[in-house]
Amino acid sequence: MTTPDHPSPASQPPVPAVKDRIYRSPLGLLGGVLLLAVVCWLGFDALVKGHDRTPWLALAGMILVIPLVTAFTLRPAVFVNDDRLRVRNPFRVITLPWGAVEALRSGFTNEIVAKTGTKYQLWAIPVSLRARKKAARRGQRAAADAARGVTPGGRVGALGPSGLGLGGFGLRGPETGPTRAETDRVMDDLRELLERSGQSESAQGEPSARWAYEVMAPAAAGAILLAILLATG
Repeated sequence: MTTPDHPSPASQPPVPAVKDRIYRSPLGLLGGVLLLAVVCWLGFDALVKGHDRTPWLALAGMILVIPLVTAFTLRPAVFVNDDRLRVRNPFRVITLPWGAVEALRSGFTNEIVAKTGTKYQLWAIPVSLRARKKAARRGQRAAADAARGVTPGGRVGALGPSGLGLGGFGLRGPETGPTRAETDRVMDDLRELLERSGQSESAQGEPSARWAYEVMAPAAAGAILLAILLATG
């Protein structure tokens, strides 16, 4: 028998599950929204104002283009928790327990290498060579400033670089921005999580992958309809 002071386990509120951390490309999202806006504007304009076969061609084009734009811009994401990561690429969804991950590599693209040897690209975490070079230059300038004794306030240390008591006013301050590109820092976080959780019992299992038929089917239907319209025109 339970009392108000000691409620039964069934009446206890469930422990909330740990939420996934989600990584996506802000530029990809912005570009996707803009592209979809343009496609919809042109497509609906052709549907309303077009003549003869134009509305049908516009409809087929929209059925083809909208899923593809969505797949490559809005859809990519990486969902991460302490047990596994789920990679949502344009046409596939890959689930990998941390125990099944061999390494995370960064080159011209960011990718996961499973222990089976299979590689999976992370579309949601694109590499920006420009951002990487900018961060490297910032790191070099920060190291040079530190060697000269430049403080974050924009002045040389109390005695100046030569110990002559110079104030150093007017000298350029050190770089205070990140010395690693944003996507490189994300990959560092994922590597740290892999190292921490890769051997845990709850993070073991086999990788799985499935095709994104919810994207491929409408795109294929639009392509077939467009091909028929062009062939019979």
